[in-house]
Amino acid sequence: MQSFSSISVKSLFLLLTIQCLNNIGVTQEGFCSAPSIIDSNSNGDPLYSKVINPTLSPSHLQDLPGFTRSVYRSDHALITPESHVFSPLPDWGNTLGAYLVSPAMGAHFVMYIAKMQESSKSGLPPKDVERFVFVLQGLVTLTNVSGIGQTLMVDSFAYLPPNSEHLFESYESATLVVFERRYAYLENHIPEPIVGSTDQQPLLDTPGEVFQLQKLLPTSLPYDFNIHIMDFQPGEFLNVKEVHYNQHGLLLLEGQGIYRLGDSWYPVEAGDAIWMAPFVPQWYAALGKIPTRYLLYKDVNRNPL
Repeated sequence: MQSFSSISVKSLFLLLTIQCLNNIGVTQEGFCSAPSIIDSNSNGDPLYSKVINPTLSPSHLQDLPGFTRSVYRSDHALITPESHVFSPLPDWGNTLGAYLVSPAMGAHFVMYIAKMQESSKSGLPPKDVERFVFVLQGLVTLTNVSGIGQTLMVDSFAYLPPNSEHLFESYESATLVVFERRYAYLENHIPEPIVGSTDQQPLLDTPGEVFQLQKLLPTSLPYDFNIHIMDFQPGEFLNVKEVHYNQHGLLLLEGQGIYRLGDSWYPVEAGDAIWMAPFVPQWYAALGKIPTRYLLYKDVNRNPL
């Protein structure tokens, strides 16, 4: 985990850009990618490029009027890119957003894609709402209430506790996935802001499973949800057919496979989002030629009563 540095926002932005140019490399799209378990694909595309430009995008489906892979049920939803509806994000400047999960479908959190343009600025979440941001494309600068900032690149993330003053800014286009939920307060436990990147997180044991697991937030009691990064090689699958009280919000970052939700089996690929209600049967198998990676929200550390 990293803390905010004392360097000014613009100076930090320039320094990190130079570091990227010298040490990490610039992709064809002109931004830097952090090291990752999942490498760029064989075509040299940047990390998570299929989330931004999915294989089955609206343009590829223009000869199939009315077709969508999206599905909504009482206990799950599959929201695919051809169904995304972008509009100006409330309280954000020069930013379009598409809400993929919200309480309107039965979830206790929201999950949305934020497309920031040049000179974009974020708004604050409502009172008592915490926020988690993961960078999918571009660079953004996060500034706290003291004016201290840090630049986040692709595969970096930030957690902001409820009622914490902060600002995300983008000098060029950037794409974020954002999770927000009303914080479940626990006496004598206060969450702290966190800034980090996937490559800094250790691989955790997964007894009885073959996938690789990283947790982006601490597992301690102040945090009422966590965000998991899960990696599967082609042909690997979940051994446990999960049924539990936790809710999930999932964004497929790389790869493709089959997701079982309830009694339905869905082909899924990078760019697809899934909501899973409590106790819906769920299972995944990775297919294709490249590894699967997905980002998974899970509520934790609170009594379900």
